[in-house]
Amino acid sequence: MQAFHSDAHSLALPPGHSFPASKYRLLRELFEAEPGLLRMEPAPAASEAELCLVHTPEYVNAVLQGQLSAAQQREIGFPWSPSMAARSLHSVGASIAAARAALAEGVAANMAGGTHHAFADRGSGYCVFNDVAVAARLMQQEWSAQAGPGDSWLRVLVIDLDVHQGNGTAAIFEGDDSVFTFSMHGAKNFPARKERSDLDVELPDGCTDEPYLQALDQALEEIWARHAAAGAMPGLAFYLAGADPHEGDRLGRLKLSSAGLLERDRRVLSALCERGIPVALSMAGGYGHDIATTVAVQANTLNEAVRAWAAWRLR
Repeated sequence: MQAFHSDAHSLALPPGHSFPASKYRLLRELFEAEPGLLRMEPAPAASEAELCLVHTPEYVNAVLQGQLSAAQQREIGFPWSPSMAARSLHSVGASIAAARAALAEGVAANMAGGTHHAFADRGSGYCVFNDVAVAARLMQQEWSAQAGPGDSWLRVLVIDLDVHQGNGTAAIFEGDDSVFTFSMHGAKNFPARKERSDLDVELPDGCTDEPYLQALDQALEEIWARHAAAGAMPGLAFYLAGADPHEGDRLGRLKLSSAGLLERDRRVLSALCERGIPVALSMAGGYGHDIATTVAVQANTLNEAVRAWAAWRLR
């Protein structure tokens, strides 16, 4: 299975800053030591034109040219620097590459990504550009260019299981029937003002494995029912497999165990594989008191993705 990383483009931050950039490096190093069937590749950079499929040219230019205002940088959560701009480009590029690989092989991953708080005209919550939104739009564009007469538009499903609502993604695709956005998140967690996804499931603080998995099963059934009613299933899914619902997360406020999160991943990936829907994963959030625990959760996700990829090859 192909997995794309952007760690060669490190993000330099002030000492003690809370952004968990190091978890992506640790995750990559873990799989470098024992890659198994995971084929890691450095991520290409997204182009300005690709970013502008989703983001306003003014915002893209401000990021690339270092012209973000102090207020814009505060909303993002870290200061502008050349490495910040470079890493943001490569993080989007990783999701683009993962989406292309998923369409070819069934399952692929961005070993970072999931920057779902970025809106069309601004960044927010440690998210500069919305990698999944850009990758979705580009895949639709490429699909349309290759489609024959009468072929349908590529329908996309976003399954966002980061503990925070994917507000930027929801806002970007609101009213767009070709992209179905599903977010299951903490009701009282960031952002304070939620956007409207096609399906939002809000969870109470302290939610544990059993009610979480029940809510997930019900949501997936609703997703399949809605698509069946519309007469078309998704041709590509993006799965944001956040580690931040974990009980040891500093920001998550939920109480899922590592076993519960692994079962979450199994259910999502199995449901997609059973329906023949290719999936590109992103690691999304994870802010554990012990970063090794966060890395272990996300390593479990990637290993489960490899198993799903192997099952896809046997279909």
